[in-house]
Amino acid sequence: MSEQGYLKITQTRSGAGRSERQQATLVGLGLNKMHRARVWRDTPEVRGRIAKVHHLVSVVAVDGPEG
Repeated sequence: MSEQGYLKITQTRSGAGRSERQQATLVGLGLNKMHRARVWRDTPEVRGRIAKVHHLVSVVAVDGPEG
């Protein structure tokens, strides 16, 4: 298994008034409230989710799952 990094994703803007698809993507990332942050393994699937809501979140690379 190759070494993969981690991404800390923080919701910076509200999902209110956004499409159901974008709201569902935020919930799928564990970001259903403002300023909530989650750490995810850096995979193509997570990158795809981030791309759908890139204007609502901020992303920072971190060393481990602790954030």
